[in-house]
Amino acid sequence: MTAAPLIELSGVEKVFPAGEAGVRALAGVDLAIRAGEYVAIMGASGSGKSTLMTLIGCLDRPSGGTYRLLGRDVSALSADDLAALRRDTFGFVFQRYHLLADATALENVTIPAIYAGMKREEREARGRALLGALGLGERAHHRPGQLSGGQQQRVSIARALVNDPQVILADEPTGALDSQSGGELMDRLAALHAEGRTVLVVTHDAAVAARAQRVIRISDGRIVSDSAAAAPAAPAHAATLREGAHPGWRDNLEEAVRMAGRSLKANPFRTALTLLGVIIGVAAVVAMLAIGSGSQREVMARIQAMGTNLLMVRPGAPGTHRADIITLTRDDAGALVDLPGVDLVVPERHASQTMRYGNIDHKADVYGVTAGFPQARDWGLSVGIFFDAADVESHAAVAVLGKTVADHLFGEGEGVGAYIVIHNVPFLVIGILEPKGASTYGSDLDDMVLVPLTTGLTRLFGGGHVSSMMIWVSDAARIGAAQRRVRAALLARHNGIEDFQIRNTTAVLQAAEKARNSLTVLLGTVAAISLLVGGIGVMNIMLVSVSERTGEIGIRMATGARRLDVQLQFNAEAVVVCGLGGLFGIVIGLFAAWLCRAAGMPVVFSPWPSAMAFACAFATGLVFGYLPARKASRLDPVTALASE
Repeated sequence: MTAAPLIELSGVEKVFPAGEAGVRALAGVDLAIRAGEYVAIMGASGSGKSTLMTLIGCLDRPSGGTYRLLGRDVSALSADDLAALRRDTFGFVFQRYHLLADATALENVTIPAIYAGMKREEREARGRALLGALGLGERAHHRPGQLSGGQQQRVSIARALVNDPQVILADEPTGALDSQSGGELMDRLAALHAEGRTVLVVTHDAAVAARAQRVIRISDGRIVSDSAAAAPAAPAHAATLREGAHPGWRDNLEEAVRMAGRSLKANPFRTALTLLGVIIGVAAVVAMLAIGSGSQREVMARIQAMGTNLLMVRPGAPGTHRADIITLTRDDAGALVDLPGVDLVVPERHASQTMRYGNIDHKADVYGVTAGFPQARDWGLSVGIFFDAADVESHAAVAVLGKTVADHLFGEGEGVGAYIVIHNVPFLVIGILEPKGASTYGSDLDDMVLVPLTTGLTRLFGGGHVSSMMIWVSDAARIGAAQRRVRAALLARHNGIEDFQIRNTTAVLQAAEKARNSLTVLLGTVAAISLLVGGIGVMNIMLVSVSERTGEIGIRMATGARRLDVQLQFNAEAVVVCGLGGLFGIVIGLFAAWLCRAAGMPVVFSPWPSAMAFACAFATGLVFGYLPARKASRLDPVTALASE
C-alpha cells in the first residue's frame, strides 16, 4: 500500500491585499510531496515559489484551498499549532541566513531547541556537535558579524537540524554564497536527503535544481511542469507528526534575561534613558519615605515628650494667648482631683530666672510643680530623686535640673548635692532629669529647672495663681469624658465664665498621626507618579524595541516560538529593565537618604520602603511591558522575517 503524501496541497491560493483586487501570488496550486523526496521548486522572481515555500513551512496561511500535512488539515490551525509544526517538523535554511546579530553561533543554533523544551545542557551539547560536524566547532562563540557568508549559512543549517526535523526547507540557499560555498551547501543538503529527510529547495538556478530528484516549475502562481513522472520513484518513508514539549518557565525566563542583556548592551544610551525614569521613581520612594518617616518619628517623639493622656488647662478664654491672664488658682486644681476619671492633677507656675553656680550664670525656665510631675509627663530621672509631697508641703528649697541646665552649670559633673542660687535663694540640687530633646515648637525641653510649687510661689514668683494645670488620665478611652467633667467643674467655680482653655494631648497625638498618615500617602503618591512616568517611558522604549527587532521576532517564530513564548520573553525583558532600574534606584535612594542624615536631617532606614519600591518597579515592568509584548506576539511570522 502506497504511503500517504507527507505534504498535499489542493487548490491552494494566496492573495496579498493591495488595492481593490489584491495581488494573487498563488492560483490554485495542486501539489503532493512524499516523505524522503528531494524536490526543487524553480521559477523566476515573482513567480510565487517563495510564497509556496512559506505556506508549506507554515510561516503563512493560504487564502483558499486545502493544505494537509500527513493528512492533517493545517489550513485552519491556530497560531500556536502552526508554531509547533515549524518547531518539530520543519527546518529552515534561509538565503539571508536570518541569524540574531547579537547572539553567538551556538546561541543561534539552539534557539529552536529552547522552544522544543530541550534542557540547556542537552541543547548546547547538540548545538556544539552540529557545529563541529559542519566545521564550525571553534567558531561556536563567534557572532554572525565575525563569520563569513558560508559560515553563517552553515550556522543556519545547524539551526535547522537541531530539532531533528523531517523536512528541510531551503529558500535560495546559494544566492548569497560564492561557488565553492554554494557547492559545499548543496553537498550538505544531499547528505541530509541521504539520511532520509525530505528536502525542498526553492531556487531560480538550474544547476542547483539539477541536484534534486524532482523539479517543479512555477510561473505566475501556477505549477507549469513537474518532473515527478520522469524521476525515479522516491522511497516511501514512514513519517509521523511529532509532538514536542513546550519550554519550561525557567528556560523561557533564562532566554528572556539573555535577550534583555543583549538588548541593553546594544543600546547603552537608550538603556540609560529607559532606566532613568524607573530609577528616579524608586529612588524617590526610598529616599522620601526614609526622610518622611524620620521626620514623622521625630514629630511624634516630641509630641509624646510633652506627655500622653493629658488634659492641659491654661488661663484665658479659648482663642486668647496672653501670658499675663490670671484665672487659674491652686484651689481650682484641688477641686479637680476628686473628679471621676481624673487620676492626677499637677498645677504649675513658671517664669524665666537666672541661676548661678559658683561664677557660672545660666538663664532658664523655672517651673514650680507638685510631686506628680514625673508620672504625669512620663519623665524619669537619670540620676538622683524627685521631690515628694512632703517637700511641697514644707516649702523645701530643692531643685531638679534639666540636662541642658546641668551640663551648663556643672559640665561633666552630675551636680546632685550641689547648691545653686535662684533669685538670691539657694536650692539644693537633688536630681537630674532624663534628656528629652526639642519640643514640637523647637524649644529645648531640657533647659529648665523644677522646684516645689509652694516654694516657687512664695520665694520666686509671688502670688497664688498658676500658669497651667496638667490633668493625667490613665485610661485614654476615658479622656474625653474626663475633659467634659473638668470643663463643667471649672465653669461652676468660675460662675459660668469660660476663662480657661483645655487642650487634649491625646487628640493632638491622634491629629499628628492622621497628619503622618496623610504625609505618607502624599509621599507615596509623588513616588507613584514618578514610577508611572518611568513606566510610560519603559512602554514607549519597548514599543520602539519591538519595531526595531521585528526581524528577530520573525526568526524566533520561524524556529518554533509560540505567541506566549514571544510575549513572555518581551514582557520579561521589560521586567528585567525595571528590575535593574529598581535596584539602582534603591541604591541611589539609600545614598541620598544617608547624605540627608549626615546633614542632620532625621532619617529612618527600613527594609519595607525598599522592598515596596522594588515590587512597584517589578509591577511596572509587568504592566507597562504587556502591550509591547502583546504587539510582538501578534506579528505575522512571514511579514516579520521580511522586515529584516
